[in-house]
Amino acid sequence: MESVDVGMWSVLPPVIAIALALITKEVIFSLIFGVISGAVIYSAALGLGVIGVFTTTIDLMINKIADSDNAAMIIFLALLGALVALITRAGGSRAYGVWASRKIKTQRSAGLVTALLGVLIFIDDYFNCLTVGTVMRPITDRQKMSREKLAYFIDATAAPICVIAPISSWSASVISYYPTETGVTGMEAFISSIPMNLYAILTIFMVVYLALRKNSDFGPMAAAQRRALESEVADDQPASADDELSKLNVSEKGKVLDLLMPVIFLVIFSVLAMLWYGGYWHIGEDGARKTLFQAFGDTSAGFALALGGFGALFVAFFLFVPRKLFSFSEFFVCIIQGAKSMFVAIVILTLAWTISGVCRDLLETGRYVAGVVQASSLPIALIPAIMFATAAALSFATGTAWGTFGILIPITISICDIVAPYLSITALSSVLAGSVFGDHCSPISDTTILSSTGAHCNHIAHVSTQIPYAVTVACVCFVGYIIAGFTASLGFGVSVLITLLSSLLILSVVLFILPRILQTHPKPV
Repeated sequence: MESVDVGMWSVLPPVIAIALALITKEVIFSLIFGVISGAVIYSAALGLGVIGVFTTTIDLMINKIADSDNAAMIIFLALLGALVALITRAGGSRAYGVWASRKIKTQRSAGLVTALLGVLIFIDDYFNCLTVGTVMRPITDRQKMSREKLAYFIDATAAPICVIAPISSWSASVISYYPTETGVTGMEAFISSIPMNLYAILTIFMVVYLALRKNSDFGPMAAAQRRALESEVADDQPASADDELSKLNVSEKGKVLDLLMPVIFLVIFSVLAMLWYGGYWHIGEDGARKTLFQAFGDTSAGFALALGGFGALFVAFFLFVPRKLFSFSEFFVCIIQGAKSMFVAIVILTLAWTISGVCRDLLETGRYVAGVVQASSLPIALIPAIMFATAAALSFATGTAWGTFGILIPITISICDIVAPYLSITALSSVLAGSVFGDHCSPISDTTILSSTGAHCNHIAHVSTQIPYAVTVACVCFVGYIIAGFTASLGFGVSVLITLLSSLLILSVVLFILPRILQTHPKPV
């Protein structure tokens, strides 16, 4: 399908998607309408008529799904959902909770273990939310940590850790959106963006800080902590009956290794598959072999993750079925239930690919916006900060970081390629960071909902206590991206060092001051 220059009309599809998301709060509807509006503009420009609107939409969607990397990503998500369901059904998560309850004796250690478990489960945010909530809730209740704080810890170590993990459903998503014509592979760009993903790094720092330091809470969270210390925690927010994974009949014979082994093998198989697809063991004509970084950069992440997920299912089969944790037939029923739990994510991802194709392949939105930026008097150095704020607003409105990736990554990279190539990785990092921040705050985000569900916390209470924490980090990030924009000309490494150290210092000062002005300290435990 040939592209067409339609000028300012090229920005209409993403604007429509954003506006409808703000009005309706329906992500899928908004993305569909954005796609169709782009098809209308494209068909009108080429005189394709009414039928052309629908053929353009369907052809583009089929092309995106048929793309081998995208198809591999869909398979990986289905396999990952199956693995999560199997681990839950086998009782691995429950067993870990029983083990941990014997080892954890203080609220500080409960907070640290919650944070550690959240960081370790970096494969997928759904898996993270469901597992950490199920495992840690009885333990944190016993140590009188509020359900609101547990929900925050779950949410703050779900998407933020997944978006900086090269082996995760999030990395595969980001890679799938990265333009291939830039001369840099999606994996190379993703790995390079990790040290400049300020929101993810600073959020994880804040979680560890809050877990370690007494009387460090402020705002509504401090009030929630006081209530938890003064009364018993009420289990008034049961898991959603509509959640596929909540329907599983959990085995009482599961062990901690039933949680650890499938995840460990998923990571091992995925890493080995990435190196295989990247040609690490291939000897070139000159007798040389690729470095690890080159192999990761040249790999097909979707294929590798799908292969890793398939291998992990084999491990789960031989780990669970022979021990009669469930029967042969139950194993495959569980796989279907787990795959179904990923359906919404797959639909959102497919629509995001499609609207990304409308903007990038049909209407040249990135080229138009780049021209506007180039012709404006806007300082080039402010691009990362502006893209952070834009991504945050879009992600908050739609409740999905993935949909935001699909819209903004191609546009951002196109802008930077034309006006400031040295800012490409920094700007990519700012889009990823802003998307996660918006997703983190949004009351309609899947991870926000799953976090409150996993913690058995009232959803609105979780949102209202979490937003001040997320906004605190985001404000520091905005300043950090301004610093990054103005130091980018010094070289990426120098810019990362200056930006990261400055941001960590600012956040540390803010976290030291805020509890002294926004709370009355709860009594120490």
